[in-house]
Amino acid sequence: MARYDSQRSGPRQPTRSNGPSREQQARPPARADSRPAGPEQGQRPGERGRAGYPEPRQPIRRPQYYVPPPPPPRPPAAPPSGGSRRGSSAFVSILVVVSLFVISLCIVVAAYAAIAADLPSAEALRGQSASFVSTQIYDRNGRLLHEIVDPSGGRRILIPLEQISPHLINATVATEDERFWQHPGVDPIAFVRAVYYNLQEQRIVSGFSSIPQQVARLVLLSPEERTEQTVKRKVREAVLASEISRRYTKQEILEIYLNEINYGNLAYGIEAAAETYFGKKAGELTLAEAALLAGLPQAPAYWDPYSNWEGAKSRQAVVLDLMVEAGYVSQGEADAAKTAELQLQPPQSHVEAPHFVTWIQQQLEQKYGADVIYRSGLRVTTTLDSRLQGIAQEEVRAHLATLKDRHATNASVVAIKPDTGEILVMLGSADFNNVEIDGQVNVALRLRQPGSSIKPVTYVTALEKGWTPATLIWDVKTEFRDALGRPYVPKNYDDEEHGPVLLREALARSLNIPAVKTLEFVGLPAMLDTAHRLGIASLDRPDYGLSLTLGGGDVTLLEMVGAYGVFANEGKRVPPVAILRIEDASGRTIEEYRAPMEDQVISPQHAYLITNILADNQARAPSFGQNNPLKLSRPAAAKTGTTDDWRDAWTLGYTPDLVAGVWVGNADNTAMKNVAGSRGAGPIWHNFMERALADQPAQQFARPDGIEEFEISADAGSVPSDACPPDRRRTEIFAAGQGPVGPEYDFHQYVRVDLSTNALATEYCPVHAVEERYYFVLPGEEGKRWAQERNIPQPPEQLCPVHTGPADVSILQPLPGETVTSEVYVVGRANMPGFAHYVVEYGEGRDPIGWGPVAGPVYAPVDSGLLAVWDVRALESRDYTLRVVAYDQAGNGIEARTWVVVQNPTPTVTATPTWTPTPQATPTWTPTTTPFPTLTPTPTWTPTPLPTEPPPATNTPTPTPTPTTEPPTPTATPTATPAGTG
Repeated sequence: MARYDSQRSGPRQPTRSNGPSREQQARPPARADSRPAGPEQGQRPGERGRAGYPEPRQPIRRPQYYVPPPPPPRPPAAPPSGGSRRGSSAFVSILVVVSLFVISLCIVVAAYAAIAADLPSAEALRGQSASFVSTQIYDRNGRLLHEIVDPSGGRRILIPLEQISPHLINATVATEDERFWQHPGVDPIAFVRAVYYNLQEQRIVSGFSSIPQQVARLVLLSPEERTEQTVKRKVREAVLASEISRRYTKQEILEIYLNEINYGNLAYGIEAAAETYFGKKAGELTLAEAALLAGLPQAPAYWDPYSNWEGAKSRQAVVLDLMVEAGYVSQGEADAAKTAELQLQPPQSHVEAPHFVTWIQQQLEQKYGADVIYRSGLRVTTTLDSRLQGIAQEEVRAHLATLKDRHATNASVVAIKPDTGEILVMLGSADFNNVEIDGQVNVALRLRQPGSSIKPVTYVTALEKGWTPATLIWDVKTEFRDALGRPYVPKNYDDEEHGPVLLREALARSLNIPAVKTLEFVGLPAMLDTAHRLGIASLDRPDYGLSLTLGGGDVTLLEMVGAYGVFANEGKRVPPVAILRIEDASGRTIEEYRAPMEDQVISPQHAYLITNILADNQARAPSFGQNNPLKLSRPAAAKTGTTDDWRDAWTLGYTPDLVAGVWVGNADNTAMKNVAGSRGAGPIWHNFMERALADQPAQQFARPDGIEEFEISADAGSVPSDACPPDRRRTEIFAAGQGPVGPEYDFHQYVRVDLSTNALATEYCPVHAVEERYYFVLPGEEGKRWAQERNIPQPPEQLCPVHTGPADVSILQPLPGETVTSEVYVVGRANMPGFAHYVVEYGEGRDPIGWGPVAGPVYAPVDSGLLAVWDVRALESRDYTLRVVAYDQAGNGIEARTWVVVQNPTPTVTATPTWTPTPQATPTWTPTTTPFPTLTPTPTWTPTPLPTEPPPATNTPTPTPTPTTEPPTPTATPTATPAGTG
């Protein structure tokens, strides 16, 4: 026996009246017509046992059901007072009204007779009851899945009214026809109300069927007429109901009705229903049980207590509230029945694909009504593939046997064709008849948490907002805040951090922290919009948090398979469908499925990017291993999901031809023992897909137009920099117009460092003081922390504090090529960040090999002033190079040069007088004329070699006059070049 929690009852309906008193309820039932009562509750002599009705069984002691008494007659009205003239006028008015009434009555009687003459005889009521043509449900290949059998086959047991619980009788009357005991077959109040609404809407929008009308429709109308939604049919039904009520007692009509109607699960009539659901006779039903059963006939498949316990309990509460309003029970009795524990008898079914068949019946009921599908002989061809259904059943049972020690008792499988939405497999549980696992519950349609299998919805939303498969996400511990300001710190499945990862790796490896960061980026409204576009309608609450991307919202397996079908179908959604064709008993097609126009809910490019990532075995291998269950012998995309409390394990995946989803867990929501999606559902999915597609050729996923390939840095997802090693480069795909970021974002970088300060070199640092070093640069605060924890050297963060601006070193005078003589005034600038001193030097030629001093070192900077006075009088006339070199505190020098032509005057030779010796023969000495020698400068020191790279050009201000001279404004500015090495 299956226990069901009776506390989960539905809301009470508003009370319309207090109903009869308790004293009235205790009265014996009264006849509803004027005929004398028969031996048994109005039975006609000799009638019991007619038309297959058995003789009464052993009587059951029970309270009487309640038949309300007729209302008391009204007292006669007092005669009006007044004169004879007033009386005469009143008489004429009454006569006119009576005449009109008689005429109208004649018309109604004539119409009634005309309609009644065309109706079957009401005497055929018993003989025609319990006869109908069964509806048959087939799979897509014509294999019979289930036949709604003829009740004469053992599912209907006819019993007299006396053997039915009065609770059930009262509950049925209160629910189906509250004025049953008073009206003459048609309730005029309900009739007027329904006519008003139907005329107002110009169509059938409200019913008013009494119990006699339902009996007439079920038994006397043809299947074709029974399904008509016309006023003519309702009028004919009402006339026949009136005839039935005229010829039969209320008890007889109710007895036929309770033996005729369907209660679901192949139970026709109340006796079969009582045995099916509670394992007892109809006369033994308690108030709580009777109220539950009385609520089923309007939609027995929908309110099926086995598959929709909450709905059945909600319906039971409505019935009990109606019984209180009608005066059959007190409020206290109703409340006690709502909370009473019910012991359902589990049904035994040998129907193929029972969960799917039940779901088909529910759809048919909602569309055509229970009467049609149980009596009209419909032939329903569904989308189910029995071969694939059998494979799914076998793989589920085989794999669950390996998980017995891990408390994994149940599984569900759904498979569809992505291009048409046709449902090929719906396995609702591992064993429909196993009450220990609640096997009757169709888990494929139940809300469960999907774990990480929902992540592709988040990531495709990010792609729509500009992210790419190469977008960098930091997988490091991060604290988020929910809407109430409470901290939320997600963890990965392996409880590790993986640092910088690209979107491809984050999705393929199912990393949690990047998924939460992605949802934070796109925003909850955007993700929910994507989910709804993909067909996941269950995500409809307003209070989700960032954990939604990890499976924090409830969805159904069917919805998830449909959503993955959109990815498989290049971004086009086709809603899942279960029925291909419906034919009537004569073979006429009533409806036939035609695949609707596909709705492009996401772009083909973004759908392909998600598919490509989910099919990338190399990308998921670091977390799942190379030989994981998501890898098939053909191209396939797949994703797992596991809730953090081990209650749900999922695997969903697809090829271009087939989409399948698997759930593993326990129907009672108890936790498994460390069963992840890859271990619990993955092997079932893998084996099912391999077997299902074994006879089909492997197909590649079609790449749509608008997909581009770029080489990227595998670490940063950017265009590779010059420093990126060849083994850290790979090719990635992008949607057109959404390529990778530039090489400046690469982690592999050459960084210029100033050697004198060990800081980042600026553009003003001297070339010889700058070194280019390789670094694996991790950006941002997250990158800094990641590098520190793992001792990854990072480049300096501060710029060189010395070379913060351009050096201002120039020679304004003399001008290049100027001819100079005597003393030369050297005018210019000598200044730079961190200035220490400057020197002025000269050398022979335009490319000197050595330098001689002119002035310095001078320890004060000069700005457009006199740098030195160069005395060239001792120099040979020729061209010379003149330079000024400014030095900083670190000894780095910046120079500026110019060249001049020295033109000194030629020296004048003076003759020495001749001395004549005395006659004593003294020797005579004649001196030799020697010109004034030309001095050649000899360098006295050689400065430290300086770089030859010129500093950036600077504006040369007009020189200011010096106290001794005012040099002319130069017409050209010499080019400042870094000092050479000499």
